[in-house]
Amino acid sequence: MPHAAADDGVKLYYEEAGTGAPVIFVHEYAGDFRSWEPQLRHFGQRYRAIAYNARGYPPSDVPADVAAYSQARAADDIAAVLDHLKIARAHVVGLSMGGFATLHFGFRHPGRALSLVVAGCGYGAEKGVRDKFRAEGQAIADFIDKEGMVAFAAKYAYGPTRVQFENKNPRGFAEFRQYLSEHSGPGSRNTQLGVQRERPSLYDLVDEMARLTVPTLVLTGDEDWPCLQPALLMKQTIASAALVVMANCGHTINIEEPDEFNRIVERFLAQVDAGRWPMRDPRAVSGSITGMKD
Repeated sequence: MPHAAADDGVKLYYEEAGTGAPVIFVHEYAGDFRSWEPQLRHFGQRYRAIAYNARGYPPSDVPADVAAYSQARAADDIAAVLDHLKIARAHVVGLSMGGFATLHFGFRHPGRALSLVVAGCGYGAEKGVRDKFRAEGQAIADFIDKEGMVAFAAKYAYGPTRVQFENKNPRGFAEFRQYLSEHSGPGSRNTQLGVQRERPSLYDLVDEMARLTVPTLVLTGDEDWPCLQPALLMKQTIASAALVVMANCGHTINIEEPDEFNRIVERFLAQVDAGRWPMRDPRAVSGSITGMKD
């Protein structure tokens, strides 16, 4: 089985399809590399499409120490997979936890990103919910320890931004829930405590975002409530960012509406590859509403 080694020796399982410009897909907390199957099949026809499992998600290694999990490591693990595959630069596409990792990859390794797709990114970011989000992170870890992954999947899969997927596609949702139930309990627990709960708020990263010049697409569903305001923040702060909101969609947009997701991302990548992705015109930033104010 193909694995890449991170700088601390943790082995990361990956799969790939196709040839061409590389696109690496970074999964969410409740997903794994299998969550990107619609994208591997689609983008593998035109790109070298790669998906991997984060640390804590078998067949990747599951470090026993929570200290082996962090937001910085999640970003650097993207670079580790690229290093193993001898890829200098790639388009990076991440959802939720993977969206945070993608954004931080842009901060930490901007020269290695052809572009960034930051999708479903914002859970726990808003200042007023930080303590609540951290408390829920601890509750998730405790629940997994006590009840196991099957019981956790039966509860977590029906969150307020995931029921949209079940309503549209019960069969696809059942597969998503089944995959979640198969995850490692210790890995999911440690990821929740080390990555999810401890990551910095996006509102504390505006200086980093303001410095980012990598072509960026911020993508969210319009019923992914925790991500709407953070998506606007990223659009307003990152001068190279565009924002697309997918109608009547929750959190799992790449599998909830895969054709629409693929169309949006593919058009973005094509513009970047053609050298046609713009930076924001400074004239678009003004204290005036109409432009008439001096």
